[in-house]
Amino acid sequence: MKKLLYTIVIAILLASCTNTSQNLANIELIEKYIKAVETEDYETMESLLAENYLGLGPSYGDSIRKPVALGNWKDNITNLYESISYNKSRNISVNVPDGENKGEWVSNWAELNIKYKDGRGEVTTWANTIYKIENEKIIESITFYNEADVLRQLGYVFINQNDL
Repeated sequence: MKKLLYTIVIAILLASCTNTSQNLANIELIEKYIKAVETEDYETMESLLAENYLGLGPSYGDSIRKPVALGNWKDNITNLYESISYNKSRNISVNVPDGENKGEWVSNWAELNIKYKDGRGEVTTWANTIYKIENEKIIESITFYNEADVLRQLGYVFINQNDL
């Protein structure tokens, strides 16, 4: 009986270590991806996105696939952004065991500081991106941030068409 108890305890410990190891590997993958975004390292970004990658957000209904996502990053860095910094960046990894969103996920919360080119300004916004990981690649991401606040910081004014 004593041997059985020890065997069960060791099995539970090994299982929890494997899960923790996977969580850490997933977080490291996302940290590598974020570093690639900050340093404009397109090759690393491309290598970390799965071929069937799907990005969702920030607006409801927004979606993008890998080739367009990489093209947009190249265009934004070339023509729009001077720099992007992930400040106060924090990650948490979770395994969703079943259901529609089954899989390994990493959520990144960050204060983003974006400097625009050509004197367009600088913005700071809270952003949350949730990444789904499969086979050591990012297969999906869902991004949330306040687009209206970013535009307001850049000097845009919103006008309700009903008030015109």
